[in-house]
Amino acid sequence: MSEPAETGSQARTLWVSLPGEVARRFRPHADNLGKKILEAIQREVPEYAKPLEGAFGTVIIKAIEEAVIGSIDSIGGRPPGRHKWDELFREVGRGVHKGGGSLDSLQASYRVGGQAAWRYIASWGQRTGMPTPMLCVCAEAIFAVIEEISSYSVEGYTVAQTQAAGTLERRRRRLLDLLLATPPSPPKTVAATAEAAGWPLPERVNAVALQSPADRHHDDEPGPSLPADVLVDLESTQPCLLSANLERDLRLLQPALRGWHLAVGPRVPLAEAATSLRWASRTLQLVREGVIDAGPVVHSADHLSTVWLMHDDFLLAELTRTALGPLTGLTAKQQDRLGETLMAWLEGRGSTPEIAEVLKVHPQTVRYRLNQLTELFGDRLNDPAQRLDMQLALHAHRLRGTRPLDAG
Repeated sequence: MSEPAETGSQARTLWVSLPGEVARRFRPHADNLGKKILEAIQREVPEYAKPLEGAFGTVIIKAIEEAVIGSIDSIGGRPPGRHKWDELFREVGRGVHKGGGSLDSLQASYRVGGQAAWRYIASWGQRTGMPTPMLCVCAEAIFAVIEEISSYSVEGYTVAQTQAAGTLERRRRRLLDLLLATPPSPPKTVAATAEAAGWPLPERVNAVALQSPADRHHDDEPGPSLPADVLVDLESTQPCLLSANLERDLRLLQPALRGWHLAVGPRVPLAEAATSLRWASRTLQLVREGVIDAGPVVHSADHLSTVWLMHDDFLLAELTRTALGPLTGLTAKQQDRLGETLMAWLEGRGSTPEIAEVLKVHPQTVRYRLNQLTELFGDRLNDPAQRLDMQLALHAHRLRGTRPLDAG
């Protein structure tokens, strides 16, 4: 156990860089900010929707108050006094575990609380004329605090898990949770938990997202026998495993997991295992949606451009609006015809007869459509960067089976 920390190096450094006048002016808002944070957590994190009661509820409320007051006290170099956070937030983590709570929900509550704090402070800062650079420091400090207190709580939660685990299998399940936690768990905690679980720490791993057979009954079917050094969770809503020797393990896993679908994430340093799982899970989701062809094992590395293009609906909508905006207002049939012609031209940049052959239409039809595209897009068609944006947007919608823009 480390010695009690004060306000934390990175967060405290950021708060200290602000003028002390900010603390004096903001201090009357401390109680209201704490209430806003608690309300946001209870509103947005289902596990905390019910009123916080008893000893653990008291600890949660105290933790919020300490985070707010401790941050204010640090502004302008004020001494942190009694605001020593590490044990308090470890206690929060232990309390969540003792109460059967979820580590994911606990970390989600920290993220939600940080966002609520930033919204409140940003609004106050704008009303009071706080300079934008100061607001940026506030934002960075808030999320440094969230990262710090979250790591303490993850440590407390994990230690409680390890103490409660009575078998090697349970200890390894706890280790898997720790390795897949976001933000990353403290290295010392990972090392201690891995030692307790008898799992040598590898340098690099692949996360694998799993989908069980439709006819599998979780309650009455035992899990398959897997290699001892594979960390696995087959019972959660998102089954997954972690492998340090994927080539070897796939030879063993495929017979053991016959009927399952496996999506392999990229090979990454152990500390980035959660990132590997995120991309593996996204790849598996695209398999379910029919965007990526199904198979017993699918590697995200073989579908990087597809996974990337399908990752963010908002960014695709923005890319479509800016790159393909000239098609807005056309009928659905016009959009389809001009879109497929534009895509054929972008992909091949061939002659009119060659494009006609690809589209199975008359060359004169291609000339007519290309003239329309030139009228709509103008010089954009001569700009390599804008052509790339057009091609990416069209390709993403081809993968989705959607029309890029609302037809007029």
